[in-house]
Amino acid sequence: MINSGTDPLPCPAAILVATDLGDLDRLMPFALQQAAQTGARLFLLHVVATPAPLSVDAVDMPFYDVSAALEYAEATLKPYCDAARRRQIPCDVVVREGQATQQILAAARQFHADRILLGTRSRSRLGKMLLGSVAEQVLRSVNLPVITVDPEAHLPVQSGFEEHVVLHATTLRETSRPSAALACQFAAGMKSKLVLLHVLPPIDEMRRHGLPTGLDSAAMHQLRRLAAETASGCSLGPGLDVEPMVVHGNPFIEILAAASERSACLIVLGANHRSAFENLTRDRTVYRVLAHARCPVLTLREPQAALDGVRPERVAAFRS
Repeated sequence: MINSGTDPLPCPAAILVATDLGDLDRLMPFALQQAAQTGARLFLLHVVATPAPLSVDAVDMPFYDVSAALEYAEATLKPYCDAARRRQIPCDVVVREGQATQQILAAARQFHADRILLGTRSRSRLGKMLLGSVAEQVLRSVNLPVITVDPEAHLPVQSGFEEHVVLHATTLRETSRPSAALACQFAAGMKSKLVLLHVLPPIDEMRRHGLPTGLDSAAMHQLRRLAAETASGCSLGPGLDVEPMVVHGNPFIEILAAASERSACLIVLGANHRSAFENLTRDRTVYRVLAHARCPVLTLREPQAALDGVRPERVAAFRS
């Protein structure tokens, strides 16, 4: 079933923006856009790390003033919060001391956040290998939609000449429908087409098993049904639609290639526990998309209960 208008997935009441202060300029455009589209309240959270005990020497040793760090964070966040309020977006500044992941999760519970927005680390060689411990731990720990924003990500410029899309890479499980509905809501807000992408194994591999490929595949028939169902529950606006798309190859490569070729302004991934969160390693599709995508990526973890008892299909988009 497509989510109704009261579902917190497409219509959040609270969005938690977890920031290290250095990523505010890239996080806030997305946060403001989402809040304006959904009417959500923003909570801008920064966590000041609790310092290890230091020997204080007034001459030779640096002194870490936690109170000053907290005040600095509040002063840094305040102009961004004021800018949101000028746009009639409710916004609160939250500064905490402690371990970042723990405080993010605690704040998400306290403020009943329906969505978390956070940045990934820089696009250095190391940054491509590691998302950053905070981002990884948050992804492992929540069942909320999490949007990660890369340093190179930016809002698309709606010139009227270039088509932008929201790309939803789907496993075609029954539990993929909530993420498809959420992707459609984002596409509507961004005035973009929604593309439902399923990555099949290489053609030669499928032919060896006697399976139909491409447009004749069972996945394409399922995608067409999912596209029709998704479109019926979400109005994308004039000239925009839900397009099913199947490709063959490596899921990680094909998702990023499709995102680049179609000028994706957002990638939406519905991911199960096994392939994305309980075993995050560099060879996993979701992890690699998060580490290399040049647009924001939204991940929505599929319910574990819905996955229990599901037999792995011979043809699947995300092969863990």
